[in-house]
Amino acid sequence: MARKTTKPKQLGKPTPIPASPDKALLERVPNPHPETLYAARFTAPEFTCLCPITAQPDFAHLVIDYAPKRWLVESKSLKLYLASFRNYGTFHEDATVTIGKRIVDLIEPAYLRIGGYWFPRGGMPIDVFWHFGTMPEGLWLPDQGVAPYRGRG
Repeated sequence: MARKTTKPKQLGKPTPIPASPDKALLERVPNPHPETLYAARFTAPEFTCLCPITAQPDFAHLVIDYAPKRWLVESKSLKLYLASFRNYGTFHEDATVTIGKRIVDLIEPAYLRIGGYWFPRGGMPIDVFWHFGTMPEGLWLPDQGVAPYRGRG
């Protein structure tokens, strides 16, 4: 489960990739500007997990935007958490929503949205979108910048 701490345990030292998302330690750090409305974006263009039925690899371009309040996601722990999906069986929808919910549980942001832009397998891309909260008035949040899948055309 998400461990809520203010002093990162993984930052600045060698850390192995966790065996699964459930074993990953996702960490937070204090927001130095909790009174300021702003957005932070994480982009993971090479996210990988496995199909839970066939064990075939699935690939996605993830974009995570959030408006923090008291806490920020510690980026090394997020990288390790996302890497922990590499040998983990899960459906596209479950992976995308699970990641969003885990971050929300950890940092309690004012707003979060995650876009999972999945590459096709079996001839069909599946894009998954989830958000938490209402986007605060006055928050500048650009488009996620990932074009819909168009194949070769």
